[in-house]
Amino acid sequence: MKISFLFIGLFAFFSVNAQLGREERFESFFGFQVKPLFPSSFIGAENHFFSNQGYNVEIKQKVGYSFGGVVRVALTDFIGIETGINFNQRFYQFNMSIPDSNISLVDDFGFVQYDIPLNALFYVKMTKKWYMNAALGPAVGYKPSSVGTIAQPGGKHEFINIGLVAINKKINIDLTGNVGFEYRTKKSGIFYLGGSARVPTSPLFELVSRYRYGTYEVDNYGQIGGSFLSIDLKYFIPNTGGNGQKFNHGPIE
Repeated sequence: MKISFLFIGLFAFFSVNAQLGREERFESFFGFQVKPLFPSSFIGAENHFFSNQGYNVEIKQKVGYSFGGVVRVALTDFIGIETGINFNQRFYQFNMSIPDSNISLVDDFGFVQYDIPLNALFYVKMTKKWYMNAALGPAVGYKPSSVGTIAQPGGKHEFINIGLVAINKKINIDLTGNVGFEYRTKKSGIFYLGGSARVPTSPLFELVSRYRYGTYEVDNYGQIGGSFLSIDLKYFIPNTGGNGQKFNHGPIE
């Protein structure tokens, strides 16, 4: 809820500034973005494996998705700042096994995170309407709750998996970077296609995986990272000046 209020405040600030003259404001744009999230071993562990007393757990990160609003502030024609708020949905697959007892099970759960990035943005003009840009900066993430699943394959066998988020670890700061191309039009807005990477500075959650058979219990513990690569699709709404002209005196000439 606090993150939502912060985003609304940012958008209101930029909207008010957009009504001022060129000498008194920075040009700002509001848009939307959506991106699939891909696990990658290049920037972090894609799979995790834990074993304790004959109980094995392998965790595989699967493809997720993200969407949200974006606010861009153009400081000059070639430098800007980009922020917003995003909803991130991650998916994980658990392969659990007790090899000595010939018992195995596959289970899944999803993990939700919100984030507010703050990126420095740099443009390279390629043609009149085509630009290349790159961005780099931190992202403040918020993890609202822990998640968990319980699976009972039959008899007294029970597998419990918990993605634990401690109360003092709900907020984290990650590093983000992206590069892409955008097509700018006066009437239709800005269309962007690019790719990005996210490198966490702390684990996404703590794994607690328990196998239980009657009164017998064995646990596995581990830290799960949240790094990913993504394909970014963004669209920025065209600004409308008081005289009805689009992108009047903005970075798009």
